[in-house]
Amino acid sequence: MTTVFAFANQKGGVGKTTTVVSLAACLAEEGLRILVVDLDPQANATSSLGLSPSSLKQSIYEALLEEVSLLDVITLTKRVRLDLAPSSPALAGAEVEMVGMLARENLLRRALDGALDRYDFVLIDPPPSLGLLTLNALTAADGGVIIPVQCEYLALEGLSQLMNTVNLVQEHLNPLLKVAGIVLTMYDMRTKLSEQVAEEVRRHFPGKVFQTVIPRNIRLGEAPSYGETIMDYAPHSRGGISYRMLTKEMMTRFGIEHDQERSSISAKTEGIPQNQSSTLRTNLWARRR
Repeated sequence: MTTVFAFANQKGGVGKTTTVVSLAACLAEEGLRILVVDLDPQANATSSLGLSPSSLKQSIYEALLEEVSLLDVITLTKRVRLDLAPSSPALAGAEVEMVGMLARENLLRRALDGALDRYDFVLIDPPPSLGLLTLNALTAADGGVIIPVQCEYLALEGLSQLMNTVNLVQEHLNPLLKVAGIVLTMYDMRTKLSEQVAEEVRRHFPGKVFQTVIPRNIRLGEAPSYGETIMDYAPHSRGGISYRMLTKEMMTRFGIEHDQERSSISAKTEGIPQNQSSTLRTNLWARRR
């Protein structure tokens, strides 16, 4: 059964997209089939996974407006078992166009229906706002919402507003929605402030905050400029190690089992030239279909 998680925070710059693509890469590394849905008009998840948003012929925008099937939009990435429903600049006008559509909060959930059986997990990256696109992400998230929180004081101020939105969506649109977890990001061990913010979040949300914290790490900031996840760019950096630890903790919390048979495929593809790896990737996709 496919589980859908939304990663939400109306405050920008909290490491939301980095968390989505890093967890996606780590989960795929564990042998799970992952789909990242880039629902942000800035298309940062799309570029972080090696695609140019401006060069795409179609994106999640067309799937939301029901012009094409989501299966026609999904694109392969460099990593085996990690696929992407990319975003594009056209998505910036989607909220205006969606206003007059029937059941507009359910557009993403309807688009996902035909693709869910291909994946173990779907990770949705909505924009840093509480608009219609984020509401679509929360409505589709049967596994719950994961909230990245930057370890700075201002990051705390918007949490109550986000929690109110989660409660409203749970009451009116998606009874399965819950806070599945809170990830502390950009933790700076040199400052007392990071420690205080972490303690405050844990006090207000007991049992919801992951024990693993994501440190400030230059490699995490550099990786998107190369169109790579941290697992490809600098897997042994502090950021890469932290996201691997977070993935293990997430798998334990949600009872996710490691798929040894699938993960062996990754081991076999290590060291294969890029053109051969791409061919193997395409063949795997064809077999899945």
